[in-house]
Amino acid sequence: MKVIITGALGHIGSRLIRELPLHFSNIDIVMIDNLKTQRYASLFGLPDVARYHFIEGDVTSMELAPVLSDADVVIHLAALTDAAASFDQPEEMERVNYTATKRVAEACAHAKIPMIHASSTSVYGTSKGKVDECCGDEDINPQSPYAEAKRNEEILIADLCKKGELQAMSFRFGTIFGTSPGMRFHTAVNKFCWQAIMGLPLTVWKTAYEQRRPYLDLSDAVRAVAFVIENRLFDGKIYNAVTVNATVHEVVDQICRHVPNVSVNFVNNRIMNQLSYHVLNTRLSAKDFGMKGDLGQAVKETLELLKNANAR
Repeated sequence: MKVIITGALGHIGSRLIRELPLHFSNIDIVMIDNLKTQRYASLFGLPDVARYHFIEGDVTSMELAPVLSDADVVIHLAALTDAAASFDQPEEMERVNYTATKRVAEACAHAKIPMIHASSTSVYGTSKGKVDECCGDEDINPQSPYAEAKRNEEILIADLCKKGELQAMSFRFGTIFGTSPGMRFHTAVNKFCWQAIMGLPLTVWKTAYEQRRPYLDLSDAVRAVAFVIENRLFDGKIYNAVTVNATVHEVVDQICRHVPNVSVNFVNNRIMNQLSYHVLNTRLSAKDFGMKGDLGQAVKETLELLKNANAR
C-alpha cells in the first residue's frame, strides 16, 4: 500500500508516519512537508518496517499529479494550525489552508484516489450542551479565522463527494494532546505542560476555565486514521474524533498531580466564546470504533520528557 501524507512532519504527521506501519504491512509512505517550521528531527529514527520517501514541497503550489501516482490514499494534514495567531492573518489563513485543501482534493479527484481531510471541532460554537456531526447549521459557528477556513474546506470536500467526483471523508479532530517528534506547544494541554515545567504561570483565558472543550489523544488520532483506511470509510461524511471533553480546570488538575506549586494567570483572548459544549463521536461509535487515549497518562508522559529541562 502506498500512502501520501501532506504536512507529514507536524504534530500529528510525525507520529502517524511511525505508527501506520503497525497497522499496515508492506507500506510505502510518501511524506510531503514544506519545512517552514524546520522540523527536520521528525525524520530521525524512522522504523525499518516501512519504506519512506520525503519530498520537500508546498502543496499550495507544487505539481501534485506525479507525486500521487499509484497512491492508495492521501492523508491531508498540511495547514497553518495556530488558531489564536489566525486573527492576525485571516486572509493568509484562508488562502493557505483552503488553497492547499482544494488543490489536494482536486488532484485526488482527478487521480481517483481517496482522501482523508483533517478538520477541527473548533468549527462548533453552539449553545447546546452536546453536539455531534448531525447538528444543524445553527451549531456551526467558527470562532476564529482558522476555524472558518476549516469549515469552508469541509464544505468543499462534501460538495466534491456529492457530485461523485471524489471519495473522501473529513475528521473533526479535537485539540490534540500527546507527544510526537514534531509536536508544538501552542495548544492548551501541551502549552500548559511546558509552562508548568518552566516554572511559568499557566496562561488561561478568563472565560475558559470552566468551559468544556473536546480534546483528542494523538494515539487515538492515529488509530482513527488507520480505521478509516482499513474500513474504506470514504463516504463524504464528517466524523468527530474526540478522546475526552474536559474543562481547562480539569486539565490543570492533571498537571498539578505531577508539578507542585503551579499558578494560573488569567488573560484575555478573543478566540474564546462564552459557551461550553461537549462533542460526541456519534459516527465513529456507530462503526464500533472506541477511543482508548487517556488525558492523565498523556500529561504525565509529556511532563516526563520535559522534566530535566528545568531541574533547578
